[in-house]
Amino acid sequence: MIARSPAPEKIRPGQLLLRTGGACDLDPGHLLEVFGAQRQRFVTVLRGFGPGDWAAPTRCAAWSAHVRHLCDCNATAAAADDRALDLTAGFDPRITPRGWLTASASESPAATLGRFVTTTGELFALCRDRLARRQRFDVPLPFGPMDWTMLLLHAFWDSWLHERDVLLAQGWQHPTDGDATAYATAYGVFIAAAVASMFGDHVQEKLTLGGDGGGVFDLGAHRTITLTVTRVTTAGPPAAEVTDALAGRSPAATVLGDLPASSRAALSRMADFFNTPAGQAPA
Repeated sequence: MIARSPAPEKIRPGQLLLRTGGACDLDPGHLLEVFGAQRQRFVTVLRGFGPGDWAAPTRCAAWSAHVRHLCDCNATAAAADDRALDLTAGFDPRITPRGWLTASASESPAATLGRFVTTTGELFALCRDRLARRQRFDVPLPFGPMDWTMLLLHAFWDSWLHERDVLLAQGWQHPTDGDATAYATAYGVFIAAAVASMFGDHVQEKLTLGGDGGGVFDLGAHRTITLTVTRVTTAGPPAAEVTDALAGRSPAATVLGDLPASSRAALSRMADFFNTPAGQAPA
């Protein structure tokens, strides 16, 4: 996959095209701006946390609100030439990130927050430099080798979800905006379809999603997975809630009940995997 933006016109989320084969239309500069604004909103909330907030549970049973994992993700996204997210190299999203946390097991929340801010700044500076130099290279992602800018989108989706894991579990609002939700939803739908294809399921559906970040998410599955996103104001399941469900945070039937059962089951493959203990096969 090659993520590129035709010059001089920028590709905004309303014109987003993602696919596992061939060129993608993705404006990584705009994504970086959206990611930076989203991360700043989250940091602002974290600065108001007290001791009880840091120790509180999240929507993921094995994780507390202590955001050491997101610091590790910053490092992984920066070291884009390694195989940290390569399934063939042993990466398992259910267990591998827990191993990363060993090095920071005794770190205080204040130290973690400082490291989070510092590594975020370093990551964004590195990405801006790569964009300025027009660097192109592939990195391994869970569903195959992709241009490094897709790793940035993957990192954004992961961060956006974990922000919600921390905040919604405590009854806090998740500060976000339409562009951020659209990027997270687009990648969530795309990777869910990619995982489905790894299980032999091929989804061809048009999802009409409402709320901030909503629009028409047109999935095609032939030899490759293709997602075309058209940003329009429309009625439908809230985009943020669909993103949650596809990642296993809530039942998919609640927000995707209008889909054929076969498509809903296929798009739930990733959620089922996340919610299945390591060593067991998903139902």
